[in-house]
Parts: sequence; structure tokens; C-alpha cells
Amino acid sequence: MNSSLTSATYVRNISYGLRRQLSDFLDPQDRWKDVIVSIRKPNGELRYSQLHVRRFEGLVAQGKSPTVELLNDWGTSNCTVGELVDILKSHRLLAAASLLLPGEDYLSENTRQLSPPLQNIADSPTRPLGERQNQSPPAGSALETQLLSGNSETEHTVSGFSSFMYSELRRITGNFDDRSTSNGGNRLGEGGFGTVYKGFLSNRPVAVKKLNPMDDMPLDKLQDQFNQEIQTLRVLKHENLVDMVGFSCDEQHLCIVYAFMANGSLLDRLACLDGSPPLSWQQRCLIAEGTARGLEYLHSNHHVHRDVKSANILLDENFVAKISDFGLTRASAKHTSTTMMTERIVGTRAYMAPEALRGQITPKSDVFSFGVVLLEILSGLPPADENKEPQFLMEIRDDIDDEDEDLTLEMFVDRKMTDWELSQVESIYCLASNCLDDRKNRRPVIKQENKPIRWTSGTVPPHCSYY
Repeated sequence: MNSSLTSATYVRNISYGLRRQLSDFLDPQDRWKDVIVSIRKPNGELRYSQLHVRRFEGLVAQGKSPTVELLNDWGTSNCTVGELVDILKSHRLLAAASLLLPGEDYLSENTRQLSPPLQNIADSPTRPLGERQNQSPPAGSALETQLLSGNSETEHTVSGFSSFMYSELRRITGNFDDRSTSNGGNRLGEGGFGTVYKGFLSNRPVAVKKLNPMDDMPLDKLQDQFNQEIQTLRVLKHENLVDMVGFSCDEQHLCIVYAFMANGSLLDRLACLDGSPPLSWQQRCLIAEGTARGLEYLHSNHHVHRDVKSANILLDENFVAKISDFGLTRASAKHTSTTMMTERIVGTRAYMAPEALRGQITPKSDVFSFGVVLLEILSGLPPADENKEPQFLMEIRDDIDDEDEDLTLEMFVDRKMTDWELSQVESIYCLASNCLDDRKNRRPVIKQENKPIRWTSGTVPPHCSYY
């Protein structure tokens, strides 16, 4: 986001950094093609032919961004940011449009849809990405608005998700009551970039994440992460990814509304927070499986999560794992190198792969973080403890694998869990160790074989080469 941009700013004056941010939205799923076919010359003719499109497609094989190169080429004319935003809005690429002109109203008559009841939004079955994008809105719905509360200023639907007024989210969360839910308040928890509150929409529980600016995360950077999460959850739907119900971005307050996860985070359940019972071995294995499925879906759709950790693995009422928090997620164009570089190092240190600390963005870094989660699942221990040596859980493998040390794998297993078998634990530990290899090319790929996984207390999990 750049507050100095206006509708009259020439596209050629958009900074390179901002062009790269736009490419994060438009390169995946080839959304830049929606833009290129909408660009016209002053006389009304199409500026780019199919031959031009194929040439831009060829840039992908060279590791270049079609979006950046398109803006470079189109920018040689006197095209403006306003023209680009109009094109983005016409294709409902609202997060990309708000990146350029964040103060604009993107709920215009051209982009409003009929809002289905919240029950339908939250309960709609998950579908592969391609099926979701091929769906068309109901006929005649483009200019209509149906509101849950009966207030036409409360809620709209944008690209399948509800856009709420901040005042409505404040009302349903008890004015963002900071008391914990166990103490009669609404606060469910707090993450690196915001606080999550429980609320009710039409008597249905939801989780509202309110993003908070901090000294090292000013509002414009927070807006970038807000846009990234919305864009990611708009195009990616899977049973092991958290479902977004809607969002609010009015009054400079950024909030995202999710389906409520009754069993909280994996981190809290492993710690038996609020007196919750210990997770059984079967539950832990199914949670690991679900997390792997969610990561495999992300990676197959060219996304790297960058902050995989037990706090970001949520559990629904049936303990189905749902990966959450996509503010740091990066997407790459199809067929490009799976490794990208960034100057800004982000993530959680206790889960970060060696290459992630050097600014490399690769799916194998998510695999490394998943290895730490597997160690948490086995041991019930937190990922880091500054009062222990070693401080990081990932480093405890050295003691387990060293025959001269007293620590054994059996001693490492969570004592609160009783239904495990050593052969099964050894398989999961072997998998975790492979995921935690310092050399990323030696880590396994999270890719399922043809037959589905069935990890139960009576079945030995697959060999550690499974992934």
C-alpha cells in the first residue's frame, strides 16, 4: 500500500516493491490474464493480442513475473492507476485494488452481490480451487443486497464473503471484551498480529481477529498482511484450511471473521489449557494427517505458508485440523522456481528452517516447521522453553539420537498419553527427523500416495518415507 498514489498517478510511477506485491495477487492462477485482456488503446482497440499473451506466458519459464513485466510494458503509455484499479475491480480482484488505492469504496454497485445466509457461507462444502473459480453468481444478484440483520449498512458480500461494518463486529464481541472466555469475556487468544474474539452472528458462533498495529508493524504493513490473508482464503478452499466468513476494513480497523473452532489451537490442547483432557494418540495422528493434507493443498496451489506452528493449527468440534493465519503466505506463479527471496525475515524462530533465516521462501521450509509440530505432538512439549537446555524443541533430537545421552524416545513421549505403541511412535519420530533435515533438498515432500492415510491406534503409521 502506498498512500502517495492517486487515481491520476501514472502506472509507470508505481514502485517496484508495490509491483511485486501486486504480482503476489495476480501471478497465482494466472489472474494477470484477466488484466491484460481488459487493457485497451485510446481508440478502444485491444492493446494486447493473444500473441502478446503467449509472450508474457513465456516469461514464467524464465523465472520472471508476468504481472511485473506487464506493468512495465503498459506503463510506457500514459495509463493511470485509476485505470488499473477499474480493471481490477471489474474482475473482483478487490484485495489487489485496495493495495493501490486503499481509501476507495470497493463495495460499489458493480461489485455487490446477493448475500446468502451466513449458514450457507460457513457450511458450504469445500471444493478444489478450479471448481470454485468457475462458479458464477446467481442470475440477477449483482445489484441486490440481502442482510442478515435487516440493516442495509451492516453487511455486504464481496467475492463470496461478507463485508461487515466495524460497529457490527464490535457489537457481537461485546465491544471486543478483553476478558478471556473462561472469565466471562470474549477473548479467545492473541497472536503475533492481532487478538481473536468470540462473537455470534444469527446465533452462530464465529471468531473475529482484530489486527493491531505495533511499533514494528505499522498500519500500512498490517494492511498488506490483511490483504494477503483475504486474497489467499478467497481462492483456496480445503477441509483442512480455516474457513473465512468475512472481513471489515472500515474506520481504519482491520478485522477478519472466521468459522469458530470449538477446540481452539493444537498448542493449547497439547498443553491441556483450561483443564481440557489430553489428546489421545489416535487424535494426534489424525491431526498430523489433516495438517499434512492442508499443507499439500497449499503447496500444490503454489503457496508457501511461512508460519506453520501448533498455534496456527486450529481444531473444530470433531478435532479436524484447520491451518490458519495466512498473513505471511506467499504465492508464486505456476512453473516458476519453488524458491523465492525476501529481505524481510518473518516467521516464528522456534519453527524456522535454516534457509528461512536467510530470506529464502520455499515449500520445504513449511515441511521443516511441520517437523517441529510432529515433535510437539509426540512430546506434548512447547516448541521453545528458555528455562531448558536445549531451548528449542527441534534441537532435542540430538539428545535422543545420541546413545551416550540418558534421554530415550520412550522418555520423550507425552506422559499424559497412554494409548501409544512404540513402533508407531518410532515411525512418526522418523518422519519428524526427516522433515527437520538442515538440507532442504533432503527433506521429504508433503505428497500423499494413491491410497489414503489411516492412522489409528490399532494401525502402524506408514514408513517415514511416506511424505
